[in-house]
Amino acid sequence: MRYLVIFILGVLVLSGCRSQRDISRSGDIVRSGDIFERGEASWYGPGFHGNATANGERYNQDAMTAAHRTLPFDTVVRVRNLRNNKYVDVRINDRGPYARGRVIDLSRAAARQIDMINSGVAPVEIIILSGATPVSRTATASEEFTVQVASYNTRREAEAATSGIRGARVHEARADGRTVYRVYVGSYNSRRDAERRMNRLRRDGVRGFVKQVQN
Repeated sequence: MRYLVIFILGVLVLSGCRSQRDISRSGDIVRSGDIFERGEASWYGPGFHGNATANGERYNQDAMTAAHRTLPFDTVVRVRNLRNNKYVDVRINDRGPYARGRVIDLSRAAARQIDMINSGVAPVEIIILSGATPVSRTATASEEFTVQVASYNTRREAEAATSGIRGARVHEARADGRTVYRVYVGSYNSRRDAERRMNRLRRDGVRGFVKQVQN
Protein backbone atom coordinates (compact mmCIF):
# COMPACT_ATOMS: atom_id res chain seq x y z
CA MET A 1 0.00 0.00 0.00
CA ARG A 2 2.83 2.37 0.89
CA TYR A 3 4.48 1.71 -2.49
CA LEU A 4 1.18 2.38 -4.26
CA VAL A 5 0.89 5.77 -2.55
CA ILE A 6 4.50 6.63 -3.48
CA PHE A 7 3.80 5.61 -7.09
CA ILE A 8 0.68 7.78 -7.28
CA LEU A 9 2.53 10.75 -5.77
CA GLY A 10 5.30 10.29 -8.32
CA VAL A 11 2.79 10.27 -11.17
CA LEU A 12 1.20 13.47 -9.83
CA VAL A 13 4.58 15.20 -9.58
CA LEU A 14 5.54 14.18 -13.12
CA SER A 15 2.12 15.26 -14.36
CA GLY A 16 2.61 18.64 -12.69
CA CYS A 17 6.03 19.08 -14.29
CA ARG A 18 4.60 18.16 -17.67
CA SER A 19 1.78 20.68 -17.23
CA GLN A 20 4.34 23.37 -16.41
CA ARG A 21 6.25 22.52 -19.59
CA ASP A 22 3.03 22.62 -21.63
CA ILE A 23 2.18 26.03 -20.19
CA SER A 24 5.67 27.20 -21.05
CA ARG A 25 5.25 26.07 -24.65
CA SER A 26 1.83 27.69 -25.01
CA GLY A 27 3.08 30.85 -23.28
CA ASP A 28 4.20 32.21 -26.67
CA ILE A 29 0.63 33.39 -27.31
CA VAL A 30 -0.19 36.71 -25.66
CA ARG A 31 -3.74 36.58 -24.34
CA SER A 32 -6.21 39.36 -23.66
CA GLY A 33 -5.11 41.31 -20.60
CA ASP A 34 -1.45 40.27 -20.90
CA ILE A 35 1.33 42.84 -21.02
CA PHE A 36 3.00 42.56 -24.42
CA GLU A 37 5.92 44.93 -23.91
CA ARG A 38 7.17 48.07 -22.18
CA GLY A 39 9.11 50.91 -23.70
CA GLU A 40 8.80 54.48 -24.89
CA ALA A 41 5.79 55.84 -26.78
CA SER A 42 5.80 58.79 -29.15
CA TRP A 43 3.03 60.40 -31.21
CA TYR A 44 2.51 61.74 -34.72
CA GLY A 45 -0.02 64.25 -35.97
CA PRO A 46 -0.51 67.17 -38.39
CA GLY A 47 2.31 66.36 -40.80
CA PHE A 48 0.85 62.91 -41.49
CA HIS A 49 -2.89 63.65 -41.32
CA GLY A 50 -4.59 62.28 -44.44
CA ASN A 51 -1.61 60.21 -45.57
CA ALA A 52 -2.02 56.51 -46.28
CA THR A 53 -1.20 54.23 -43.36
CA ALA A 54 0.52 50.87 -43.79
CA ASN A 55 -2.79 48.98 -43.89
CA GLY A 56 -4.20 51.23 -46.64
CA GLU A 57 -6.37 53.49 -44.48
CA ARG A 58 -6.00 57.27 -44.31
CA TYR A 59 -4.31 58.45 -41.16
CA ASN A 60 -6.66 60.43 -38.92
CA GLN A 61 -4.87 62.22 -36.11
CA ASP A 62 -8.18 62.50 -34.23
CA ALA A 63 -8.91 58.74 -34.25
CA MET A 64 -7.79 56.30 -31.56
CA THR A 65 -5.15 54.49 -33.60
CA ALA A 66 -1.44 53.73 -33.38
CA ALA A 67 1.57 52.48 -35.30
CA HIS A 68 3.51 49.43 -34.14
CA ARG A 69 6.38 47.67 -35.90
CA THR A 70 5.08 44.09 -35.70
CA LEU A 71 1.65 43.71 -34.06
CA PRO A 72 -1.02 42.47 -36.52
CA PHE A 73 -3.22 45.15 -38.00
CA ASP A 74 -6.53 45.72 -36.18
CA THR A 75 -5.10 44.46 -32.88
CA VAL A 76 -6.59 46.58 -30.09
CA VAL A 77 -4.17 47.39 -27.28
CA ARG A 78 -4.25 49.42 -24.08
CA VAL A 79 -1.35 51.85 -23.73
CA ARG A 80 -0.69 52.92 -20.15
CA ASN A 81 1.45 55.96 -19.39
CA LEU A 82 3.70 54.80 -16.54
CA ARG A 83 4.29 58.37 -15.40
CA ASN A 84 0.66 59.13 -14.54
CA ASN A 85 -1.14 55.76 -14.88
CA LYS A 86 -3.50 57.17 -17.53
CA TYR A 87 -4.38 54.80 -20.36
CA VAL A 88 -5.94 54.76 -23.81
CA ASP A 89 -7.23 51.92 -26.02
CA VAL A 90 -6.05 52.10 -29.64
CA ARG A 91 -6.24 50.03 -32.81
CA ILE A 92 -3.06 49.21 -34.75
CA ASN A 93 -3.32 50.40 -38.35
CA ASP A 94 0.19 51.60 -39.19
CA ARG A 95 3.87 50.66 -38.92
CA GLY A 96 6.52 52.40 -36.83
CA PRO A 97 8.08 54.03 -34.91
CA TYR A 98 11.64 53.33 -36.00
CA ALA A 99 13.47 55.54 -33.51
CA ARG A 100 15.64 53.51 -31.15
CA GLY A 101 13.89 52.54 -27.91
CA ARG A 102 10.39 53.51 -29.01
CA VAL A 103 7.75 50.80 -29.17
CA ILE A 104 4.56 52.53 -30.32
CA ASP A 105 3.52 55.71 -32.13
CA LEU A 106 0.14 57.10 -31.01
CA SER A 107 -2.26 59.36 -32.88
CA ARG A 108 -2.53 62.90 -31.53
CA ALA A 109 -5.93 62.16 -29.94
CA ALA A 110 -4.60 59.05 -28.18
CA ALA A 111 -1.50 60.92 -26.95
CA ARG A 112 -3.70 63.68 -25.57
CA GLN A 113 -5.77 61.16 -23.60
CA ILE A 114 -2.71 59.96 -21.67
CA ASP A 115 -1.30 63.48 -21.31
CA MET A 116 1.89 63.15 -23.37
CA ILE A 117 1.40 65.82 -26.03
CA ASN A 118 3.82 68.30 -24.44
CA SER A 119 6.46 65.75 -23.45
CA GLY A 120 6.39 64.11 -26.89
CA VAL A 121 7.46 60.77 -25.45
CA ALA A 122 6.50 58.76 -22.37
CA PRO A 123 7.33 55.38 -20.81
CA VAL A 124 4.41 53.01 -21.40
CA GLU A 125 3.29 49.42 -21.17
CA ILE A 126 1.25 47.82 -23.95
CA ILE A 127 -1.53 45.41 -22.97
CA ILE A 128 -3.24 43.19 -25.55
CA LEU A 129 -7.04 43.57 -25.57
CA SER A 130 -8.36 41.94 -28.75
CA GLY A 131 -7.69 41.18 -32.39
CA ALA A 132 -8.62 38.88 -35.26
CA THR A 133 -5.11 37.43 -35.38
CA PRO A 134 -3.55 35.78 -32.28
CA VAL A 135 -0.50 37.68 -31.03
CA SER A 136 2.56 35.49 -30.77
CA ARG A 137 5.74 36.81 -29.15
CA THR A 138 7.82 34.71 -31.54
CA ALA A 139 5.93 35.81 -34.64
CA THR A 140 6.12 39.48 -33.71
CA ALA A 141 9.74 39.42 -32.61
CA SER A 142 11.15 39.86 -36.11
CA GLU A 143 10.57 42.47 -38.79
CA GLU A 144 10.76 42.18 -42.56
CA PHE A 145 11.48 45.06 -44.91
CA THR A 146 11.37 45.48 -48.65
CA VAL A 147 11.74 48.24 -51.28
CA GLN A 148 8.57 49.35 -53.06
CA VAL A 149 9.34 50.71 -56.51
CA ALA A 150 5.89 51.03 -58.09
CA SER A 151 2.13 50.57 -57.66
CA TYR A 152 -0.39 49.81 -60.44
CA ASN A 153 -4.10 49.26 -60.89
CA THR A 154 -3.61 46.07 -62.93
CA ARG A 155 -1.46 42.99 -62.40
CA ARG A 156 -0.34 43.07 -66.05
CA GLU A 157 1.24 46.51 -65.60
CA ALA A 158 2.91 45.45 -62.36
CA GLU A 159 4.35 42.27 -63.83
CA ALA A 160 5.67 44.20 -66.82
CA ALA A 161 7.45 46.57 -64.41
CA THR A 162 9.32 43.69 -62.76
CA SER A 163 11.27 42.88 -65.92
CA GLY A 164 14.87 43.95 -65.65
CA ILE A 165 14.76 44.37 -61.87
CA ARG A 166 16.45 41.50 -60.10
CA GLY A 167 14.44 40.14 -57.17
CA ALA A 168 11.28 42.11 -58.06
CA ARG A 169 7.87 40.62 -57.28
CA VAL A 170 4.22 41.65 -57.43
CA HIS A 171 2.18 42.00 -54.23
CA GLU A 172 -1.60 42.39 -54.28
CA ALA A 173 -3.00 44.76 -51.63
CA ARG A 174 -6.05 46.82 -50.74
CA ALA A 175 -5.88 50.61 -50.61
CA ASP A 176 -8.78 53.06 -50.32
CA GLY A 177 -11.24 50.24 -50.94
CA ARG A 178 -9.67 49.03 -54.19
CA THR A 179 -7.15 46.42 -55.23
CA VAL A 180 -3.67 47.61 -56.19
CA TYR A 181 -0.59 45.74 -57.37
CA ARG A 182 2.68 46.84 -55.84
CA VAL A 183 6.14 45.99 -57.08
CA TYR A 184 8.52 45.03 -54.28
CA VAL A 185 12.24 44.30 -54.52
CA GLY A 186 14.03 42.05 -52.03
CA SER A 187 13.28 40.96 -48.48
CA TYR A 188 15.43 42.07 -45.53
CA ASN A 189 15.53 41.56 -41.79
CA SER A 190 16.69 45.11 -41.08
CA ARG A 191 15.68 48.52 -42.35
CA ARG A 192 19.33 49.40 -42.93
CA ASP A 193 19.82 46.50 -45.38
CA ALA A 194 16.68 47.54 -47.25
CA GLU A 195 17.95 51.13 -47.45
CA ARG A 196 21.23 49.89 -48.93
CA ARG A 197 19.29 48.06 -51.66
CA MET A 198 17.14 51.14 -52.25
CA ASN A 199 20.27 53.26 -52.77
CA ARG A 200 21.68 50.74 -55.25
CA LEU A 201 18.39 50.77 -57.17
CA ARG A 202 18.44 54.57 -57.29
CA ARG A 203 21.94 54.51 -58.77
CA ASP A 204 20.48 52.30 -61.51
CA GLY A 205 17.70 54.79 -62.14
CA VAL A 206 14.95 52.97 -60.21
CA ARG A 207 13.15 55.10 -57.66
CA GLY A 208 11.64 53.52 -54.56
CA PHE A 209 11.22 53.65 -50.81
CA VAL A 210 11.66 51.27 -47.90
CA LYS A 211 8.51 49.64 -46.62
CA GLN A 212 7.92 47.22 -43.76
CA VAL A 213 6.17 44.10 -45.00
CA GLN A 214 2.69 43.72 -43.51
CA ASN A 215 2.12 40.79 -41.18
